[in-house]
Amino acid sequence: MAVSIRLMRFGGKKKPFYRIVVADRRSPRDGRFIDQVGTYDPRKDPAEVRIKEEKAIGWLRKGAQPTPTVRQLLVRSGVTKKLAEGKPR
Repeated sequence: MAVSIRLMRFGGKKKPFYRIVVADRRSPRDGRFIDQVGTYDPRKDPAEVRIKEEKAIGWLRKGAQPTPTVRQLLVRSGVTKKLAEGKPR
């Protein structure tokens, strides 16, 4: 089963709000998901990103692949840096 970390859209028309979720790649964008690892609100200035770091790092270690947008959000919030520091060399 291929698992990805991606955005799930909420909010009204022209008022997007996203949840960062772990889902099977085959499920629809706003459909079934396995776990919620954070939120993203692009309407605030600056954009607000809240990520549960332990959950995100756990799923990345299990092999979940983030989408390009989620990858940027993870880098911006510092999760990828913590993941790299925690890896044994």
